[in-house]
Amino acid sequence: MATKLRLQRFGRKGYAFYQIVVADSRAPRDGKFIERIGSYNPNTNPATVDLNFDRALYWLQVGAQPTDTVRSIFSHKGVLLKKHLLGGIKKGAFDEATAEAKFQAWQNEKLQATQASVAKLGEAAKTAEKARLEAEKEANRVKAEAVAKKKSELEAAKAAKEAEEAATKAAEGGTAE
Repeated sequence: MATKLRLQRFGRKGYAFYQIVVADSRAPRDGKFIERIGSYNPNTNPATVDLNFDRALYWLQVGAQPTDTVRSIFSHKGVLLKKHLLGGIKKGAFDEATAEAKFQAWQNEKLQATQASVAKLGEAAKTAEKARLEAEKEANRVKAEAVAKKKSELEAAKAAKEAEEAATKAAEGGTAE
């Protein structure tokens, strides 16, 4: 039986998330599968991947073929690197301690890069929020100035009207006597 490591789609239209499964290559995409080894949610930033590392490595070692997307996920999580290092141990290129040290160094690098990316996204969000707040303050200031100007014009017009009425009364009162 030819096995595939592939994605099984879940979620609603426009908001899909996936289960990473081991399935017979002849089975339909969302149909029968052998084992569920993880999940992948591309809707978050960065994408969320939950993976059973040991089972993924096992299935790769017994010959299951990953699809392109699953291969990319495995590469990102280090499953393919671990398989490569285990192949080097079998061939005698280096010992297990060296392989483990290489894998740990790679994992630390990847973790730091991910944390830097998340920090950069957080900083960008804070900057955007601050810019939005400043723009809102400026818009409120302009609106307050316009309202104050309109009120002063109304007050001036009201004062002029009252002065005109007072002058009219004074003129009527002086000529009537």
